[in-house]
Amino acid sequence: MRSAIVLTAGIVSGLALGWFVFPLALYSTEPQPLHFSHATHAGEKAGMACADCHAVDEQGRFQGIPAVAKCAECHSAPIGESASELQLVEQYVTPNREIEWKVYARQPDNAHFPHNAHVTLGAMECADCHGPHGSSDTLRAYQVNRISGYSRDIWGPNISGFASNPWEGMKMDRCVRCHDDRGRRDGCVACHK
Repeated sequence: MRSAIVLTAGIVSGLALGWFVFPLALYSTEPQPLHFSHATHAGEKAGMACADCHAVDEQGRFQGIPAVAKCAECHSAPIGESASELQLVEQYVTPNREIEWKVYARQPDNAHFPHNAHVTLGAMECADCHGPHGSSDTLRAYQVNRISGYSRDIWGPNISGFASNPWEGMKMDRCVRCHDDRGRRDGCVACHK
């Protein structure tokens, strides 16, 4: 009986260690260089759409995080009185210095994700893959895998890899599942070039 209790305690301890402590060792946390509120920009106050800053160019390529010149269109001088906006204008807009944002969604080099095909042809909303960022008032800390160098967003917040929300994680099985749900069966070279 005693050996069964010791074995059970060992298994539970090992699982807890792997489930809760291992991610602390695997991921390092880095702050974003500047406070940014999607809610302020996309809300009633400014009323901007995702594509106003995160655009697709004439060739259908996604432009990703906007250049500081895009910020300068509205923020050549501070509009509000926040310390973050003053920092944006003084440290980035005025000297025309790019903001070194940490990218949550950077894919592995062997994966190609055409935003245009999904947003334009597939009529998908940004929130389908990226979640409700339009309502966030702050950017969450960036967590990077110490081994692979990729964001934790690739795997998802849960160490098991099981997502509790459809936008959590950017692994291939999620892409395949979404394509299956929409009746799209593309070959491997569609995404892996």
